[in-house]
Amino acid sequence: MTPEAMSDNDRVPRVLVVDDEPNIRELVQVALRFHGCSVSTAASGPEALRQADAIRPDLIVLDVVMPDLDGFEVCRRLRAAGNEVPVIFLTARDTSSDTVTGLALGGDDYVTKPFSVEALVARVRAVLRRASRADGGTADDELLRAGDLELDEARWTVRRGGTQVELSPTEFRLLAYLMRHQGLVLTRAQLLESVWGWDYAGQSQIVETYISYLRRKLDPLGPPLIHTQRGVGYSLRQTGPGGPGG
Repeated sequence: MTPEAMSDNDRVPRVLVVDDEPNIRELVQVALRFHGCSVSTAASGPEALRQADAIRPDLIVLDVVMPDLDGFEVCRRLRAAGNEVPVIFLTARDTSSDTVTGLALGGDDYVTKPFSVEALVARVRAVLRRASRADGGTADDELLRAGDLELDEARWTVRRGGTQVELSPTEFRLLAYLMRHQGLVLTRAQLLESVWGWDYAGQSQIVETYISYLRRKLDPLGPPLIHTQRGVGYSLRQTGPGGPGG
C-alpha cells in the first residue's frame, strides 16, 4: 500500500491510538505516520481521556478490552462530555452484541483483532474522509427528496414531514446514498464500498445495523421508505396505496 492523503484538505489529521499492548500501539503508530497522520498514543482508558481532551484528535483508534477502563466506557464518557470525535474500535471479540454496543455508543467503525494494517489504514482513511465532509469540506449543495423526506447535504439536515431528524454522520451518509439511488436495489457490498469507503467481502453486520438505526428514526414519521430485497440488499422508495411493500 502506498501513502495517500488521509483527508480532503491539506491539514495533517491527528489520530490518537489507544491500546494496552505496546506492540500494537507501535505497529499502528508507524503505519498511520507513514500514511500522513500525526499520531499520539495512550496505554490506558484514563490516559486516553486525558489526551482526547488535551490534543483534540480528529479520530481515535480505541481498543475495547483494557484492564482499567474499557474502550466502550471511554467512548461513553467522551460522548457524555459532548466530544463527538470519530472512534474506530479495536476488538478481539467479533460478536454482534459487541458490534451493536460499540455503534450504539457513537462509534463509527470497528476492526477485529487480529487485523491487517492495510485494512485498518483503509478504515481510518474512510472515517477521516467522512468527517471532513461532515465539517463542510466537500458536501454538495443539493437537496434530495423522497416523498415527504428531505435531505440537505449543504446544511447537513434531514426532515420528514417537516420534522427534523437527528442523524449521526454515518447514518446521514447512508441515507444520502440511498436517496441518490432511490428506486434501485443496492447490494450490501455496494453500500459498504460507497458509504464506508472500503471493499468488504465479509459479514454485512454494520450495514444491517445502520439500516435498522435509520428505520427506527424515520418510520415513526410516516410509511416505511427503506425496503429489504431478501438476499440482495436494500432500496429506498415510496409506496403508494396498493404499491409494493417490503
